[in-house]
Amino acid sequence: MKNSSLSSNPEPAHNPYSEIKLSIAKERLRQAHQSFNLAWFTTLLCSMITVGGAGLLLFGTLKEGSITAAAGVISSVGCLKFAKDANDRLDKIPKEWKEES
Repeated sequence: MKNSSLSSNPEPAHNPYSEIKLSIAKERLRQAHQSFNLAWFTTLLCSMITVGGAGLLLFGTLKEGSITAAAGVISSVGCLKFAKDANDRLDKIPKEWKEES
């Protein structure tokens, strides 16, 4: 079975412009992958901090618990936004290439 995406590519493989575009796409993909991993790890860590803050609230240390829980939630939201931004940049690649064609 032939891969239709390979046969529909009008540019030859030795075209330096297409090699640069491919290099940029690979770098964006690498950054999106690392951003996802960072967001996943940080969200896990922030969730643990939030649970710790909730535990402090349950044991009666209201001030420390509320600060810890709020910091965990805010950090999680920031990391997820960072990963979403990287994913959005990655989604723009096919659109940019279609506009150039």
